[in-house]
Amino acid sequence: MDLGLSGKVAVVTGGSSGIGLAAARIFLEEGASVAICGRSEDRLSGAERRLGDAHGADRVLAAACDVLEPGRVAAFRDRVAERFGRADILIANAGQARRGGLADLGDDEWRAELDLKFFSVLNPVRAFLKPLEDAAPSAIVCTNALLARRPEPWLAATSAARAGALNLAKTMSRDFAPRGIRVNSILIGLVDSGQWNRRHAGGEGGGKSKQAWFAELARERGIPLGRLGEADEAARVMVFLASPAASYLTGETIEVAGGQGHHV
Repeated sequence: MDLGLSGKVAVVTGGSSGIGLAAARIFLEEGASVAICGRSEDRLSGAERRLGDAHGADRVLAAACDVLEPGRVAAFRDRVAERFGRADILIANAGQARRGGLADLGDDEWRAELDLKFFSVLNPVRAFLKPLEDAAPSAIVCTNALLARRPEPWLAATSAARAGALNLAKTMSRDFAPRGIRVNSILIGLVDSGQWNRRHAGGEGGGKSKQAWFAELARERGIPLGRLGEADEAARVMVFLASPAASYLTGETIEVAGGQGHHV
């Protein structure tokens, strides 16, 4: 199936590893050019090299950028404009979970989590809104988590912030539709990506192998498919939602969670 992405330019925040990197690679395979950003210069340079070697360095831009700093996001936008002259797609993918229950997290931790989940979307959207409008029909896809609909007590702040971010995406979809910009979200469950690998490396698996720990997590979380997802599986849904093949979808949410969600 041709997704109609040839010649498009996709901007992926959090694109140096995990789902973001998988999405960047798939965009390139579909004929688009990509601009990725992230905070780790080492991971970015490695990602840029691998993507460029496989698909052509002229189709790849990587820039260190903290999406919570509006000035740096604006500078990233300017680099994208200088290199590619347009932006057709924005993948708002930055963010991670903050563990802690209601009684465990202080005000500063709550504020930090709310800032991350909201402004990791708002800052890139504000920066790229004009280029996306100029390139319309265009698309924004927000990476969110199943926690937005199924909160967990030990992830109290993240669950609340994720729910708010889902509401924000719906609001943007209605606001931006007259400008020719579609906005959709995916809700991921447990995905074998950089974050879970780092948690295993940090000792959360209790000494078990990664495979054994992941299998245990799937059983504990009641995932009907019996395993964690792969980064590519989430990324392919994102790429589809961003593509002209999904041209009549906006304000929608797709769960990529192996059947774990209970929402009808």
